[in-house]
Amino acid sequence: MSRIFNFSAGPCTLPYSALEEAHAEFLDYQGKGMSLIEMSHRSGEYDAVHMEAMDLIKRLYGLPDNYKVMFLGGGATMQFSMVPMNLMRADQSCDMTLTGAWAKKAAADAAKVGNVNVVFDGKADNFMSLPALSDLKVSPDAAYFHMTSNETIGGVQWSDFPDTGDVPLVCDMSSDFVSRKVPVEKFGLIYAGAQKNAGPAGTAIVIIREDLLERSSDALTAYLSYKTHAPKDSMYNTPPVFPIYMLNKTLSWLEKEGGLDGATRKANERADLIYGAMIKDAGFYRCPVSEDCRSNMNIVFRLPSEELEKVFVAEALNNDMSGLKGHRSVGGCRASVYNSMPLEGAQPLADFMGEFARKNG
Repeated sequence: MSRIFNFSAGPCTLPYSALEEAHAEFLDYQGKGMSLIEMSHRSGEYDAVHMEAMDLIKRLYGLPDNYKVMFLGGGATMQFSMVPMNLMRADQSCDMTLTGAWAKKAAADAAKVGNVNVVFDGKADNFMSLPALSDLKVSPDAAYFHMTSNETIGGVQWSDFPDTGDVPLVCDMSSDFVSRKVPVEKFGLIYAGAQKNAGPAGTAIVIIREDLLERSSDALTAYLSYKTHAPKDSMYNTPPVFPIYMLNKTLSWLEKEGGLDGATRKANERADLIYGAMIKDAGFYRCPVSEDCRSNMNIVFRLPSEELEKVFVAEALNNDMSGLKGHRSVGGCRASVYNSMPLEGAQPLADFMGEFARKNG
């Protein structure tokens, strides 16, 4: 079998070594005569995997002792509901930044729970830029302040985060989770779907400051309450065993590769190659995102025509590079270069971009 380079926005490419380990263990985990995904989630074998995955997140981010990690079902989309249901009363408001498709979905669900105060709306320039942090005005009585750190579809990424004082800062980090260091102490809650940087689809990671657990209403049904999951280390019900098992392997690989410092360095190198290819052929390729907020995870670009974009995607696939078609809502092309994408994948794409421009320019 010949592996290709997967530039899909998610599910993402995974470390080859993690896949090899899973392959070797799949039928017989630690000599037990069965797969881990067949074992009881209450077994000692699974408990070790589960708790190590939590510890890896704590170590990678350097989480203070007053933060809890949870693994929950429903992906980040479930968190669009759970965040307001747990942190905001019906008579309260939350502050939201509308930076693209995912931020808008989070705001739409929050508006069904309480009131949404939009502090930034990027609609005027089609969500291709971000404001200065100093322009974000936090409402002192807001239940929380919500951001989306990286927009997978639009390709914009916050480089820093505001100080929100006593108002908890909540962030959807789905597409740049564990790709860089962040000032964790600024955040009340971080959530992320695993399938971009951390593992396969099937679980969401939630990091919450413990004092916020007291906001979860006793009127919430059990699964929808953070207060149910946090004290039980996400073992209230049967967790998504296989996604957490692969999350453990992916994060173990990341730690060995230099942790978040190593992830940041490699992300910069990959992005520099691809953005650099656009600069070399600036008359052929165009990135619609403002330079000061271009994503290092999801690199979007346009060609002179939609017809050429279709040819580009098809020829790239013939050259063992898949997933380069832009999201259907915006068109164009998109290269998602998450943690597990090797530099040996970004370089061929940059080379192909140069060759394609020379042939079709």
